[in-house]
Amino acid sequence: MFGPRYRGALSLPQPMPVLAVAASTLLALGACSSGPTTSHALQPEPESSAELQRFYGQDLVFGACEGYATTAADQAVFTSDPGFRCARVEVPLDYDEPDGETAQIALLKAPARGEPVGPLILNPGGPGGAGMSMAAVGATTLAESPLTANFDLVGFDPRGVGASTPAIDCFTDAETDAGEAGTTVLTGSGSWTEDDTRALVEQCSQRSGGDEVLAGVGTRDTARDMDILRAVLGDDKLSYLGRSYGTRLGAVYAEMFPSNVRAMVLDGAIDPHLGTVERRITQFAAFQRSFDDMAAGCAKAPDCPLGTDPSRAVEMFHDITRPLIDDPIITADGRRMDFDAAYGAVIAGLYDSRVWPVITKGIGELRARAPETLLRITDAFGGRGEDGTYPNAPEANFAINCMDEQRNTPEQEVDLKHRIQAVAPFTDAGLGPEGARDPCESWPAEPTLNYPYATDIDGLPDTLTISITGDPSTPYEAGVSLADTLGGSLLTVDGDQHTIAFNGTSDCVDTIVADYVIDLTSPPEHSRCSL
Repeated sequence: MFGPRYRGALSLPQPMPVLAVAASTLLALGACSSGPTTSHALQPEPESSAELQRFYGQDLVFGACEGYATTAADQAVFTSDPGFRCARVEVPLDYDEPDGETAQIALLKAPARGEPVGPLILNPGGPGGAGMSMAAVGATTLAESPLTANFDLVGFDPRGVGASTPAIDCFTDAETDAGEAGTTVLTGSGSWTEDDTRALVEQCSQRSGGDEVLAGVGTRDTARDMDILRAVLGDDKLSYLGRSYGTRLGAVYAEMFPSNVRAMVLDGAIDPHLGTVERRITQFAAFQRSFDDMAAGCAKAPDCPLGTDPSRAVEMFHDITRPLIDDPIITADGRRMDFDAAYGAVIAGLYDSRVWPVITKGIGELRARAPETLLRITDAFGGRGEDGTYPNAPEANFAINCMDEQRNTPEQEVDLKHRIQAVAPFTDAGLGPEGARDPCESWPAEPTLNYPYATDIDGLPDTLTISITGDPSTPYEAGVSLADTLGGSLLTVDGDQHTIAFNGTSDCVDTIVADYVIDLTSPPEHSRCSL
């Protein structure tokens, strides 16, 4: 889940590279070109049709990354190393009509420090996370890692996301700051009518380039893009590392192209057997456990805004935040802090236990109608720049989920909201579940992902799934399920955060991942690391 900008959206988790950066930023708050190069594509794989051969056979021209960034933060990261190279790959907008309109997938390559084994393709999660920045940040974070010595890091912005075109666009930055960028009322204080959901989808369609764009951003289409990307990068087998939602993308790719997989690291797993309703319930139950753990730690301090009795922490949180429903805080520059924004900031911070003291600090400041700390959490985890601009990750998240998730009737959505309020009471605005509606009910296309997915795959080599025991977003059991479904290896990590691979915080994890990706050496059964 991307956090506050989603106004409580039930998206999948955000393990983007900004997560580690955000954690460092928020911990501090508590205290206070050469010429272009060409890569020649392999011949199309046998499963690609004749109409698709022109995409598999295209030459990929890399050049400087200037002009690729869509935010100031990306601009700084993309130009931080003159060795970074960027390019765009052409893919069909609709794979059923490969001779029709096309999309362009943007990617960034951080070249290996030594002789490369090949590219390691990255996805940071979301859905809606931009992978270009993951490659750029990863090259710095793992500057001394054998991974960066042996592999080109290649991050791509999935279709509809970031620098790829066409990109999903539903809201202006001003609308977001004013609290008008809602994509769900399944949690929080909102209520929608059928006209509201229709207007939301129509606005996204108009601003994104039409219904055909909205219909073309599902995970199955992105998996097909990834196979074209593999080929034009000159690799006959895919080496891949995906976080959170990236584990779904990886699993779907493995289902569709099992013979094209070389190595696959899946960190912070989505359970392929759980449908939309079941997964949301388990996800919010996990958030509540993390909230309770945060409150228990806070209760040891006499000035804890959630009180010294952890059993009353939700009640204390509601005492502070529910008055914001009728009396929101509006900052001098027009930003809105209401109940939804407050609990959304809390969810964003729950991803990393190191940030919990900052969350409670921000909650306490709301009593004095001072929203600055929670807004900084919102900004750090949502990617808001100092200039007030946002990435399009939230809109892309909404659109991709509409093409992936199961649809609910209004009655089913009300029942689901009631169940979420029961398992995660800190998200409950006290207004009941009525008025909940599926925001995708007017979407111009049906979902393309079926549940369960990625089952009974033949010919798939060993994969490596990493699951953290105290993950607040993707429960540990989901990783066990994914590893079992794929018939792959499982690495258990004892800790309280969401995702761990590729961020340089665990030598144990990094060593196991490097051995697997570089040498295809899987860890022994029952392998375990601790944070």
